[in-house]
Amino acid sequence: MPNTSADVTINKILLTSLAAGTAAITGILTYVYYRKYLKRDVMPAKWRPVGILQQINIFPIKSCGALKLNADEFIECNILGLRLLSVLDRALMVVSDKSEMITARKYPKMVLIHTKLVGNTILHITAPGMDTLELDYACLSESTPGKDIHTSVWDSKVDAMLCGDKYDQWFSYYILGKEKGLKLVYYPYPMPTRNTVSRLTKEPYLQPEDTGTFGDATSYMLMNLSSIDDLNTRIPRPVDALQFRGNFHLKMYKSQAYVEDKWQWIRIGDAVIFRVVAPCTRCIFPNINAVTGERDPEGEPLKTLTKYRMVTRYSSPALGIHLGLREAGAVKVNDIIYVEDENE
Repeated sequence: MPNTSADVTINKILLTSLAAGTAAITGILTYVYYRKYLKRDVMPAKWRPVGILQQINIFPIKSCGALKLNADEFIECNILGLRLLSVLDRALMVVSDKSEMITARKYPKMVLIHTKLVGNTILHITAPGMDTLELDYACLSESTPGKDIHTSVWDSKVDAMLCGDKYDQWFSYYILGKEKGLKLVYYPYPMPTRNTVSRLTKEPYLQPEDTGTFGDATSYMLMNLSSIDDLNTRIPRPVDALQFRGNFHLKMYKSQAYVEDKWQWIRIGDAVIFRVVAPCTRCIFPNINAVTGERDPEGEPLKTLTKYRMVTRYSSPALGIHLGLREAGAVKVNDIIYVEDENE
C-alpha cells in the first residue's frame, strides 16, 4: 500500500525527533566526559600548600637500597625519573641468566645493597660481607658496546644493556651465593620506551611517557607520611616509610591520612608539576624490613592493608600515589608541596 502524504509527514517527524534525541544524548555524554576527564586534566591555575617534602629517595638499582643524599642537594625531575648528576632512579636492574627481572620480593636481602655517588660519575655499591663494587656511568656504554638483552618489567617489554662480567659476578655471589646466574643491566635510552603495564592501561590520565626506566609502574611515586602513621597504629610492629619505596615523602602541615586518594595534581616547589595518574597498589614488598632485609613473620603491613585499603578496580590494596611528570625542574628537601585548589 503506497505511503500517503500523512505517512511521510509522520516519518519525517519521527526521524527529526530521533535525531534530536540522539544529539541530546550525545551532548549529555560529551558533557559528562568533559566534567569527569577533560576538565580534571587541565593544569590548575591555583594551588594550596599541604606540607613539605621531608625526604627524597632515588633508587639507582631496582629493588635495592636508596642512594645517600645530602639534604641541600637539588634533584632533577625529568621524564625518566629523578636524577642526581649521572645517577638516574631505577636505571639499573638485576636480571636472571634468562633475562628475567629479579627483585627483593624473592630475594629480600637485595634491600641491603646500598649505593653512594662519588664525584660526578662513580657509584659505589656495597652490601654486607662484600667488597665495594665501583661502577662508572661514564664508561658503561664503552665497556659492553652492542651487548643488549630483551627483558621486561612485569608484562612491559624493554631492551637493556649489559653492564659487564664483574658486576654480574658481584650480584650473583651476594644474592645467590654463586659465581654466576645473574646479570646487571642498565637503561640506555634518553626517553621512555616501555608500554604501560597491563593492569594500569585503563587509568585515564596515565600517558605512555610516564613509564620511565625500570620502575614497576611509573617514574614517580609519593607517600603521605600521615597515612603511614595511621597504618602504624593498626599493626603490631610499625613500619618505616622507606619500605613503600616512594620517591617523595610528604610531611603534611595538618595530619590527614589517605587524603592523597582524592588529589589530582601536585606541585613541588615553584616549578615541578605532576599529574596523579594511579593509586599505588601493594604487593609483599613492603613486608620487607628496609634495615634488616627480613620479611615480617606475620605478613605485615600487607595483611592489614588488605583489610581496609582495597581499591575497587584492583585486586590489591593501595597506599601511595603514582605520578606523571607534566612540568620538569628540580626539587630539594623542605620544598613546599601543593595540590590543586578545589575552589578554583
